[in-house]
Amino acid sequence: MTRERYVSKALSLGLLLALAAATARAQIALPPARVPGLPGTALPGTALPGTGLTAPGALGGGIGLGGAIGTRIERAGAGVRGAADPGQLTGLRRERIAALIRRYPRLIERDPRGDAIARGVLVAYAPSDSALDRARAFGFVIVADRTLDGLGARVVVLRAPERLSTQRALDALRALDPAGTYDFNHLYSESGEPSSVAETAERPAPPGAAVAQHGSFETRVGLIDSGVDAHHPVFADVSVHLHGCMGRSIPAEHGTEVASLLVGRSAHFHGAAPGAALFGADVYCGVPTGGTVESIADAFDWLVHERVPVINVSLVGPPNALLAAVVRSVVARGYLIVAAVGNDGPAAPPLYPAAYPGVIGVTGVDARGHILAEAERGEQVKFAAPGADMSAALPPRAYAEVRGTSFAAPIVAGLLARSIAAPDPLAAARALESLERRAIDLGAPGIDHVYGYGLVGGDLRPEPALARSQ
Repeated sequence: MTRERYVSKALSLGLLLALAAATARAQIALPPARVPGLPGTALPGTALPGTGLTAPGALGGGIGLGGAIGTRIERAGAGVRGAADPGQLTGLRRERIAALIRRYPRLIERDPRGDAIARGVLVAYAPSDSALDRARAFGFVIVADRTLDGLGARVVVLRAPERLSTQRALDALRALDPAGTYDFNHLYSESGEPSSVAETAERPAPPGAAVAQHGSFETRVGLIDSGVDAHHPVFADVSVHLHGCMGRSIPAEHGTEVASLLVGRSAHFHGAAPGAALFGADVYCGVPTGGTVESIADAFDWLVHERVPVINVSLVGPPNALLAAVVRSVVARGYLIVAAVGNDGPAAPPLYPAAYPGVIGVTGVDARGHILAEAERGEQVKFAAPGADMSAALPPRAYAEVRGTSFAAPIVAGLLARSIAAPDPLAAARALESLERRAIDLGAPGIDHVYGYGLVGGDLRPEPALARSQ
C-alpha cells in the first residue's frame, strides 16, 4: 500500500472515530435504544499516521472507544415511534453537527450550509496533472491520488495550506482550475435507528444452500453502509462479499439491519431478495455515524467493478460535486441506485444521494400505510415501502424493531434486484417500469411528493414480534 493511500485511509478512520459520541449526545430526549460498541478503533492518544493528530480521548456519556453492547443513550425523534413535532425534525441533524464540532474542532467543521466536513481536507474529481501541479505550487498537499478503475475516473484528496480556511482553500482550488470539480470532504449519516432490541435465538440455516435465483439468473445486490455481521443466522446461507476498512470486517448495527432487509433468510425472517448474493461496502469502519464522500465514491467504484446491478444507499447528506459526478457516471452505465430520502422531516430541503437525477428515492410507511412523520417529501420520492413496525437482524444474534427511511430503501432495492441480472440501461428501465406498475397508489392520483408512485413490498415487512420476544 502506498503512503498516500495509507494516509488517506488513516485520516478517514480518524475523522469517523471522532464522530461517534457527539452525534449520540446531542439527541432530543426520547425513549432510549441500545447502541453497539466500537470495535477496531484507535485507542485514546494514539497517533493517527500522516495527520499530525492523535485519536481523541475517552468519549463521555457512556460511549467509550470500546463501549460494551447495552450502553444506553437518548435517540432523536427521527429514530423512535411517535416522533415529536415534525417541524422540530429539520434541526436535529444540525444539532448533532454542532455538538460534534464543539467536541472535535480540530477535525470537523461546518461548510457554509451548516453540514459537517473534514477540516482542511478537499476532494477533486478527474483533475488534470497540470491542475494538480498548480495546486502543489500554491501549497496544497496531495494525500491520496487514485483511479476508480470501475468508473475510469481519478479522485484526489488534498490537504489545504495551513494559512487558509477550508472554505478559502476550496475557493483557491476552483480559481486555479475553473473547469475542475472540487468540493469539501463531506460526512454522510445513516437514515434510521433501532427502537427496541431482543436477543432471539435462531437455528442456523442448513449448510450449502445455493444463492437465490429469480428466473434464470443469480440475484446480486449491493450495499453502501456500515459493516455487516455475516455470521448472523439470517446470512447463514447467503454469499456475502465485503469491501472497505483495509480488508477488516467490522460488523455494525445499521449495516447488518439494512443488509438483512435486503437478503436475509432464515426460518423466521426473510428480506426482499432472500438469499441473494450481497456485496457490502463499509464506509464507517466501526463508527455508527456518517462516512466521508471519498469512501462512498470508492464503494460505488467497487460495486461497478463487481458489476452489481442494484445498489442500496441508506445514507443521507448534502449535495457534493464528487458524489454527483460519481452517481451520474454509475447511473449512465445502467446501474440502479436506491437511496433513502432521509428523516429530517417533511419541510426539510432534499438530502443526497436520493435527490440526484436517476436515483430512486424511497420513503417509509408504518403498518397502517401512513407516511412516517419524519420522512422527507419532494420530487425525489419515487416509492414508499415499509419503514416502521418491523424487525431487522442485529449483531450478533439479535433482532431490533427499526424505523426510518433507511429500512424502507432495501425493500425497494431487493425487489428491483430480483428482476435485473446485470447492469444495463434498458434492463434497468424495464425493471423500474415494472415496479411502477405494481405500486399501490396511496396519495394523490399518480406520482406525488409524499408516496411517489406508491407502496411496494407491503407484504415484506418482517414481523416486529421478533424484536419484542424475550
